[in-house]
Amino acid sequence: MNAKITLEELLRQEAEIHFDSFDMDSAWEIGQGIRRHALENNSPVSIEVYAFGQELFLAALPGSSQHNLSWMRRKRNTVLHEAHSSMYVGLENEKNGQRMDQQRYTDQSRFTDHGGSFPLLLAHGGIIGAVSVSGLPSHEDHALVVWGLRQYLAR
Repeated sequence: MNAKITLEELLRQEAEIHFDSFDMDSAWEIGQGIRRHALENNSPVSIEVYAFGQELFLAALPGSSQHNLSWMRRKRNTVLHEAHSSMYVGLENEKNGQRMDQQRYTDQSRFTDHGGSFPLLLAHGGIIGAVSVSGLPSHEDHALVVWGLRQYLAR
């Protein structure tokens, strides 16, 4: 994990990045925005926007692999289970002295606490999904997702 970002900053991001409304078009626009940015930067990533119990956007860019799809699913599951970004969960676990991959009670095939998945939060409360990226170092995956969400919300 990247020590440059703090738990407090991650909580601030979650407090700031929320939606008054969200639909399938929103998912497509967010995914396309992240995809364009990743292509411009030659980032070998996979991107997923998941909401309402389904994948609404999925893209695999050159250099990504099938493993990235598994990582995204595991990161997303963590976000939906913990209601925090996967980066937050990882830093919190690290602070408490036991990363998720060391927790005997956690199903490693379903969950991971590496950065790269961020909750889709409604302004009035509630998590409806997650935006996930895999293919870069953990903190860069996280930053790419946050960038994409902020770009969408700023328009």
